[in-house]
Amino acid sequence: MPKVIITAQVQDPVKWEAGFRKHMSSTFQNYSIKDHIEFTVDGNESVVCAEVDDMDLFQKGMASQATADAMEAHGVKRETAKVYVLDKGIQL
Repeated sequence: MPKVIITAQVQDPVKWEAGFRKHMSSTFQNYSIKDHIEFTVDGNESVVCAEVDDMDLFQKGMASQATADAMEAHGVKRETAKVYVLDKGIQL
């Protein structure tokens, strides 16, 4: 199961985190994301990491109007949002 990392600039990190914590379950529950999401905010950069069961469903969710609305409500600069799929690894 792949992991995804989502990065974006936010207008107000405190507002973004409060909105993300409040709405992440309702926004992400239909995007095939497992139940554990990790995130951080550094200045105005937000980073979210999650495991995804179904990449097609996840990508549709990320492209949805609900996601666009949530990003706008939480002050995400949508044009800066990037999604990285971790599809390679090294065994130590």
